[in-house]
Amino acid sequence: SILVSIVLLSLVVYIKLQKKEINLSVNIHSLLSKVAIMHINFPFSFLGIVVNGLVNISISTIEKRYEMKSSLTGLISSSYDIAFCLLSLFVSFFGERGHKPRWLASASFMIGLGALVFSLPQFFSGTYKLGSIFEDTCSTTRNSTGCISSTSSLSNYLYVFILGQLLLGTGGTPLYTLGTAFIDDSVPTHKSSLYIGIGYSMSILGPAIGYVLGGQLLTMYIDVAMGQSSDVTEDDPRWLGAWWIGFLLAWLFAWSLIMPFSCFPKQLPGTAKIQAGKTSQTHQNKSTSFQHVDENFGKSIKDFPMALKNLMRNTVFMCLVLSTSSEALVTTGFATFLPKFIENQFGLTSSFAATLGGAVLIPGAALGQILGGVLVSKFKMTCKNTMKFALFTSGVALLLSFVFIYAKCENEPFAGVSESYNGTGALGNLTAPCNARCNCLRSYYYPLCGGNGVQYFSPCFAGCLNSVSNRKPKMYYNCSCIEGKVDIAPTTESFSFEAKAGKCETKCMNLPIFLGIFFITVIFTFMAGTPITVSILRCVNHRQRALALGVQFMLLRLLGTIPGPIIFGITIDSTCILWDINDCGIKGACWIYDNIKMAHMLVAISVTCKAITMFFNGLAIFLYKPPPSGTDVSFQSQNAVVSTVSSQQELNKAENEG
Repeated sequence: SILVSIVLLSLVVYIKLQKKEINLSVNIHSLLSKVAIMHINFPFSFLGIVVNGLVNISISTIEKRYEMKSSLTGLISSSYDIAFCLLSLFVSFFGERGHKPRWLASASFMIGLGALVFSLPQFFSGTYKLGSIFEDTCSTTRNSTGCISSTSSLSNYLYVFILGQLLLGTGGTPLYTLGTAFIDDSVPTHKSSLYIGIGYSMSILGPAIGYVLGGQLLTMYIDVAMGQSSDVTEDDPRWLGAWWIGFLLAWLFAWSLIMPFSCFPKQLPGTAKIQAGKTSQTHQNKSTSFQHVDENFGKSIKDFPMALKNLMRNTVFMCLVLSTSSEALVTTGFATFLPKFIENQFGLTSSFAATLGGAVLIPGAALGQILGGVLVSKFKMTCKNTMKFALFTSGVALLLSFVFIYAKCENEPFAGVSESYNGTGALGNLTAPCNARCNCLRSYYYPLCGGNGVQYFSPCFAGCLNSVSNRKPKMYYNCSCIEGKVDIAPTTESFSFEAKAGKCETKCMNLPIFLGIFFITVIFTFMAGTPITVSILRCVNHRQRALALGVQFMLLRLLGTIPGPIIFGITIDSTCILWDINDCGIKGACWIYDNIKMAHMLVAISVTCKAITMFFNGLAIFLYKPPPSGTDVSFQSQNAVVSTVSSQQELNKAENEG
């Protein structure tokens, strides 16, 4: 990144020192434009690394370190989208006529500043203090904890994390709106989808880099910068990793892009010639007719309502926006909860389920974005054909969505939930005569698989008195709730055990089929992303493209990415059959879900959202009217944004009265 920045900086400075008419060869122009456009992809990648990679993988560590509830960390995650919604319209409106590369320089500055601010709590909260380890076996002498509610001053760092996310959202706003418009300005029409697809795929690959980087950093102790270390290992529930290092690295790399972007010209060499060769494909209706042109339109805040009104009257544009919003709802929901689905359906650990989910979602999404852009570019699709292509890919994804019905797996036997304790106790109650004296805590979930094939909530609820800790997985014996127990004390070399740590291996063999089909579903889902974006850029007036993207991303977040995880979370919670309830009677996390019901509910949401996506996409195709043939609608003839018909009527009325 730094090397490319230096080379690019040298080329741009050279060009800026030349006269307005630059006599460089076409090949040099083309090479410079390609390098410059590819350079714009770096902020896309950095933003994905931080927002969707490092933040997500650090959330659980931040919850433990700063003693926050999941509802508070959820607010942290939503702060990015809140900032984006608040700023997208104004940034895209005023940035359209401004110096877009300098806006991108400010975006790099804000992304770096947001990453820096997000890491600050580590340096002001002091060293991390390890608590005492929890004894997980049955103990008749364990004291009852009772109801104790307390607050910690560490939770006040919530506002610092929110500020960091707000700054990241501020940086992401010009990147996705003005950056995309700048790419579309600088390349021919048929190549625009290719470069936009590459940019969006970089924003998807960013989280993959963030997950890998963050995962490696979490293997380092949290206070490594202060010279602190710990004797505990990563297997210890008290272990916390160095979550903050990745944010500092992102800060340095993001700020390394400020100078190159600041030296970019307002337009890349050859842009005027490219624009002269383009023809408009703007949707033609009363609100987009080229009757009234104002050279100064868009320079004043007073023009903002009129410009926004123009876009809202463009029915094709609004249909495409609603289509992307519906698709965003289901994609963000799956991106958030796919690991949970895999974990519960196939009995995997949370870390392995997250790895599988990322291995399917991220490459599939990136490949889909690139394929969509390549195909639209290769076949030089018009605006209407691009929308038809998006409709086709969405239809294929809809059919493949039914994979969840066939991927469902029955719940494994669980003592106290779906299976009794050897004929004693009642279903729905984890406590039975065999563990009544153990003083077990329902807030400590540590799944255990008995030798009888039944899963237990924890070693304590299985009535286990002893364990062999230096075996992997950890072994337990003398368990009063496991039928056919052997009352011995095995040595470390002995293989005799009554239970072992971890969930029981599932008998369901549908995981490979599910992952394969879901991978194809993700590809077809994201193949529609770039074509829809290109269609939005084509169906609106040339000077309103950035504002159109601002409106799209604002509504996409308000109707899609913000409510998506909430709707999915509520739906998944409705399938819970065993909740964590503490001594204060407060409901916490869900431990066990009804797998069959969960699969059916997710299919219902997915099919509904994709049906809505296809409906609005098809409606956009039906309503779209291209400019009449033979009309001069080149981009150079569009020197300003058109106003509405009502403004033209008022002007005509004034002339008549005059």
